[in-house]
Amino acid sequence: MCYKHQFYGIMSHRCVQMTPTLRCNQRCLFCWRSFEHEVHEEEECSPEEILAGIPGLQKRALSGYKVSPYVTDERFSEAMDPKHIAISLSGEPTLYEPLPALIDLFNSHGYTTFLVSNGTRPDVLDKCRAFQLYVSLDAPDKETYIRLCRPSGDTWESVQESLGLLGSKRSAIRITLVAGMNDSNPMGFGRLVGDSGAKYVEVKGYMYLGYSRKRLDRRSMPEHSHVRSFAERVAAASGYRIRDESPLSRVVLLERGEA
Repeated sequence: MCYKHQFYGIMSHRCVQMTPTLRCNQRCLFCWRSFEHEVHEEEECSPEEILAGIPGLQKRALSGYKVSPYVTDERFSEAMDPKHIAISLSGEPTLYEPLPALIDLFNSHGYTTFLVSNGTRPDVLDKCRAFQLYVSLDAPDKETYIRLCRPSGDTWESVQESLGLLGSKRSAIRITLVAGMNDSNPMGFGRLVGDSGAKYVEVKGYMYLGYSRKRLDRRSMPEHSHVRSFAERVAAASGYRIRDESPLSRVVLLERGEA
């Protein structure tokens, strides 16, 4: 079980991680994915094709787990019948034009949908009816945003617009904390968080994994004690409170205080 089970009760073994597109309009230094190998052409699948492909692809993803001594027959059987869709695996999902229709299709078939976005296309997010919407907020100001997230356009104001949508949805802000790059202004984060109306905020330490190791070094990965301390200061500046934490994943969950 991942920390989302601890925080939100999501059964991780019944969660499909997927992406409707490999394209992204940011080049975040901390991203574990590869944008060094650019996707120049992509044929979009229809929402119906994506839905139809899930059972077979989930079965392929689980290949080898059935014989593991650490996996019970009951757990494996449940995993073959997923209930949750996390639209977060790779790329920026709002660049997939039929995204709102895809989420509606998932919802109509009984899936719980989690959508993770960089917030650069608020017009698309506003049309999405996901069970929970995540928007990444990885900088307290435009200068840090450009240096750390390296957007392909002038999208800082678009991110602010997306944050403004969160008060009307079940929502969470994700702050990825990178030591020495965006961990010096908790007050700035606190102001943005406090104005957003998001129900939850996850302050999560950058993990030295994947292709991010070509851009950052291990010292960029903060200890959990630093993540916790930073989260406490964001909470104090925003009116949120610490609800939970997972030291193993180096993440602290903040929740909006009652009005």
